[in-house]
Amino acid sequence: MKKSTKCFLTATTIILTTTVAQARDQIRIVGSSTVYPFTTVVAEKFGISTNFRTPVVESTGSGGGLKIFCQGIGPSHVDITNSSRRIKAKEIKKCAENGITEITEVKIGYDGVVIANSKSSPQIKLDRKHIWLALGKSVMVNGKIVTNPYKTWKNVDPSLPDQKIEVLGPPPTSGTRDAFAELALQGGCKEFPEIKAMKKADKKAFKNLCHTVREDGAYIEAGENDNLIIAKLEENPKAFGVFGYSFLDQNKDKLQGSIVEGNVPTFENISSGKYPVSRSLYFYIKNAHVGKIPGISEFVAEFTSEKAFGTGGYLQEKGLIPAPDSERAEVRINALDLSLTWLADFN
Repeated sequence: MKKSTKCFLTATTIILTTTVAQARDQIRIVGSSTVYPFTTVVAEKFGISTNFRTPVVESTGSGGGLKIFCQGIGPSHVDITNSSRRIKAKEIKKCAENGITEITEVKIGYDGVVIANSKSSPQIKLDRKHIWLALGKSVMVNGKIVTNPYKTWKNVDPSLPDQKIEVLGPPPTSGTRDAFAELALQGGCKEFPEIKAMKKADKKAFKNLCHTVREDGAYIEAGENDNLIIAKLEENPKAFGVFGYSFLDQNKDKLQGSIVEGNVPTFENISSGKYPVSRSLYFYIKNAHVGKIPGISEFVAEFTSEKAFGTGGYLQEKGLIPAPDSERAEVRINALDLSLTWLADFN
């Protein structure tokens, strides 16, 4: 994605921007449940260390947050949205339709999507092919695409436990679900040569097959609250949960991450790229609100400071995987300069 440090303002944006008077003196943030804990910590420290009010942060899921974010400009609309995946072209388009033509992307670091279970149960070894065969709505069996017939993990592969497939995970509105579908499910799906060939012939059919999760009870949508999934895993040691690494890190006394293709989900394996189900985390700023709603620039400066998202920073203590030094420096410059993202770059 290209960035530009300067961008023209459309007439619509100029008109709408003038309506953002200081009718509100508190930053409003929505979005990803994965990014929520990091943003909450920054918001609390920001409220304590500055003269600005502590920002209001809500966990709505990445998709839900971007939907809210793109509704318009003005004090009745939010200022920032968190996302555990990159903003989509259709979301940029929806924002533009509502006069939001200037959005700054801030990559805060990295995270892994884990498949975890209770420490009272054995830790299992999976590959992405196992994950797709266990959770895909339709899967490849003996060279044919059929409705998923597998009831137990052992049905999927003899090396896996002889217990019912039961996985609690996020809904389609979640960025974690998007990342899990793309990195884990699709990663396993395309291991079959016949399906990989489908990607070139019919990209839509390929994505539908590889990303669609079964609906027969093996995968249970547990909402946007990852803490709820963790609580249910404590109650049911035979179940598995899908959520961001930071939640595993905060609950490592109770839970363990499954080994995926020989790699345990650890800080080191995620930051090095060895763990195969890893992703970037972001937040997006509504530029028209900067300078109108007090404290946005200062909040962004706090979030992108070395003491926050840097190596050894307080967000690392919460489970964030910091980006490399050079990348953080670039992110900080672009964030503080409000370098803009063009709609054309998402097409």
